[in-house]
Amino acid sequence: MPTEPLSQKEIEDRLRELPGWSQEGDRIARTYRLGGHFAATALVVHIARIQEELNHHSDLLLGYNTVNLTVNTHSAGGAITELDFELAHRVEGAAAGHGAG
Repeated sequence: MPTEPLSQKEIEDRLRELPGWSQEGDRIARTYRLGGHFAATALVVHIARIQEELNHHSDLLLGYNTVNLTVNTHSAGGAITELDFELAHRVEGAAAGHGAG
């Protein structure tokens, strides 16, 4: 997967494909709301597995019934790359299976 930084237009175009995701400075971010703490924890574990498969890791913050994820590509100087969007798409699929909104 390419790790070249994306242009601002490329970032904006890709974000249109990911409702709920936004750009926060040099990262893309999303907060998921779930039915309770156990459901949120289960989603974190699922995200961790996806991150290991991709060898690409985000920052995760677990709340009582929320999961906040922010990501950029350290090997690209902290820029947003296609790899970040691959992770975001994979997490979206997992989150839907956990009933996240």
